[in-house]
Amino acid sequence: MVKLIALDLDGTTLNEESKISQQNLEAIKFAQKNGIEVVIATGRAYFDVQNTFENTGIKTWIIGANGATIHHPNGELFFDIPLDKQDAFEIMSWLEEENYYYEVFSNHSIYTPQNGRELLAIEIDRAKSANSDNQIENLKNSAQIQFSQTGFSFINSYKDLLKKDADYYNILAFTFDEEKLKMGREKFRNRKDLTLVSSAKHNFELEHKDASKGNALKILANKLGINIADTAAVGDSYNDLSMLRIAGKSAAMGNADQEIKDSCHEVTLSNREDGVAHFIYSLLNESMNVH
Repeated sequence: MVKLIALDLDGTTLNEESKISQQNLEAIKFAQKNGIEVVIATGRAYFDVQNTFENTGIKTWIIGANGATIHHPNGELFFDIPLDKQDAFEIMSWLEEENYYYEVFSNHSIYTPQNGRELLAIEIDRAKSANSDNQIENLKNSAQIQFSQTGFSFINSYKDLLKKDADYYNILAFTFDEEKLKMGREKFRNRKDLTLVSSAKHNFELEHKDASKGNALKILANKLGINIADTAAVGDSYNDLSMLRIAGKSAAMGNADQEIKDSCHEVTLSNREDGVAHFIYSLLNESMNVH
C-alpha cells in the first residue's frame, strides 16, 4: 500500500503558467487527510517551494536542489550534501568565462551574476533570425519562469562568494544556444565527483555525486520508517529518473519525453490536465477503494 507520494514541481505539479491548480491542491490535501506522506521533490530551492505553497494550507517534506537538501515540513533542515567548495568555484569560474547565465543555490539565497539576464536577452536576440515569433515568445516565457523564483541575490562574479560562509548545493546553467548547451553538458559529463542532470530543455545542473532525488527519497523513506516499495513518484524530466526508477510505483507525466515514460510503471495525464491529481486519486482508489 502506498504510504508516501513524491511529486516533482515544474512540468508536473505546476502547470504551464508555473501555478498549482485547485485540482492538484485538493488531491494533495486529500492524500494527506488519508494518512499519505506527500513530499515535494524538485530541483528548486526549498525556500522557493515554501513560497509556492504559501497560503495553500499545505506543508510537506521538501526534497530540494535535486536531492542535495531535505527539509522538514516546518522548514528545518534534516539532511544536506553540499558541493565541495573548490569544485563549486571552479564550475562557476568556467561558466563565467564561457558567458553562461547561471544560478547557485545556497542555504538561503540563489546567487546569480548581475549580467546574467542580459546574457539571455542577447541569446534571444540572436535567435530571432532563425526562429518564428512564436518560438521567440516561448524562449521569453522560459526565461520569465526562470526569473520568477524566490530568493535571488545578485553578484558581480563568483569571486564575491569566496569569503562567504555558505554551502552550495546546486549550480544550474541555462542557455538558449544549442551548441553552448551541448558544450556545457560535455564538459561535465564524465566528472566522477559530480551529478549532472537536466530538468528542462535549456539547462544542465550540477550537484555532489551522491545528491539525487532517488537517494533523497531513500533517505527520507528510511527516516519515516516507510519501505521504498510503499512509495510512489511522479515526474516529467531527466532529473526525476533516479526517484522514478526506485519508487514502488512510478508515473510519468503525459508531457514527459518518451524515455521518461518508458522508465515508469504508468503514464498519467499532462500538467495541463492535472495529471498529478489524476495519479493521486488512482493510487488511493487502488489502495483504499475510496475517492
